Amino acid sequence: MERKVKVAAVSYSNTKPLLYGFRNHPVMDMMELTMDYPAKIARQLIDGEVDVALVPVAIIPKLQEAHIISDFCIGADGPVASVCLFSEVPLHDIKRIYLDYQSRTSVALLKVLVKEYWKLPVEFVETTGDYQDKIQGTDAGLVIGDRALAQRHKSPFIYDLAEAWIKFTNLPFVFAAWISNKQLSPEFIAAFNNANSIGFQNLPAVIAEIEHPVYDMHVYYTQNISYPLTPAKRQGMQRFLSYLQQ
Repeated sequence: MERKVKVAAVSYSNTKPLLYGFRNHPVMDMMELTMDYPAKIARQLIDGEVDVALVPVAIIPKLQEAHIISDFCIGADGPVASVCLFSEVPLHDIKRIYLDYQSRTSVALLKVLVKEYWKLPVEFVETTGDYQDKIQGTDAGLVIGDRALAQRHKSPFIYDLAEAWIKFTNLPFVFAAWISNKQLSPEFIAAFNNANSIGFQNLPAVIAEIEHPVYDMHVYYTQNISYPLTPAKRQGMQRFLSYLQQ
């Protein structure tokens, strides 16, 4: 029997529409699915512990082989709401920024914007655990995912990274894509892509499963996150990767 494809995904609200269709789908006979946060599954893909992962696109240059296998991604063609720089002071008064340990792409995007667009003389601080309580005074924080949706209720100044990127480049942004580190069969890719699409036909059911949402999830899924991996998004992704190689 052929070995099952090992697939890793992110356990955030933004992935729920993509993952909804895997349940009871024939593709599950071909794969094993595990969940974790972005930077961890990125490491698993780089190390070959998994075959496919929904990973931050910033890791693409670190892979010996990289194939985008789905027509869907975690992207934005406007404000994304869940990847933001939070602060108690205006942008140009920020002195130090705590970096979210859970995402490589968001940190890389922030650094591109700080250097190339906002031109801020700030200090970056790595984190390994919760740091949101340190967002005070002139210390700001990059927060992603569900924690960012919650932080929106606390911080008076919110700088949406997708919105800033679009103003900077006139291109949409891709935070994460389904990437494999090896060639996979066309049959698997077709079934995988079909499973990805099912949640978008059943958004009310996806939203109904989210307990105690801190944000309007219908707005989030239809106006903030933009899931189709369009040619414009691929162009935005290539522009972003070009900054990382400078």
